[in-house]
Amino acid sequence: MADWATISSLATAGGTLVLAIATYAAVRSSNRSARVAEQALQEQRRPLVVHARLDDPMQKIRFVDGHWVHVTGADAVLEQGDGVLYLVIAVRNAGNGIAVLQGWDVWPEQLAGRAPHRPPEEFRLLTRDIYVAPNDVGAWQGALRDPSADIYEAMAATAAERRTFTIDLLYTDQVGGQRTITRFAVTPIGEDRWNAGVGRHWNLDGINPH
Repeated sequence: MADWATISSLATAGGTLVLAIATYAAVRSSNRSARVAEQALQEQRRPLVVHARLDDPMQKIRFVDGHWVHVTGADAVLEQGDGVLYLVIAVRNAGNGIAVLQGWDVWPEQLAGRAPHRPPEEFRLLTRDIYVAPNDVGAWQGALRDPSADIYEAMAATAAERRTFTIDLLYTDQVGGQRTITRFAVTPIGEDRWNAGVGRHWNLDGINPH
């Protein structure tokens, strides 16, 4: 005769196993869908800062001390006045989200593309956040105000000798995520102009394309 108690137990166990497998598959599918939705949301607000176009309009930039500079198209500025070195790069946001410029690092020489950046915590913070809207032009600005500092002396020599130098910009999306560092090479043109060009991007909170 059939052992109905054993059969019933096996049927219950089998049903529980099927339910567990179905639940696991549903949870896994839900997690996958959530990741896809999160990635889609990130892409919708991902910024990507590059140099401005040659035909972009002139921008008038004011520093906190009242000093004004003008930058046109894809140009940059490196000028000295009253013991201060003023730096500006005309930029464009080629990404889908707002770019919030937050920090910067300067090198008095041209770095190779593979040369690493400094840790983000060692970057100089901007006096204020600079916002660049998607598919719009803007400008980064920074200043060196301590003539006794080594970097000031090095950059003053770079300006006087008209040599290529490097700026690393740190920025995020509008909620402080997707930290990115973009490296610019700033090259002298003629006797008094500078031109900026993007050399490399680092995605600090995601997969790098390199």
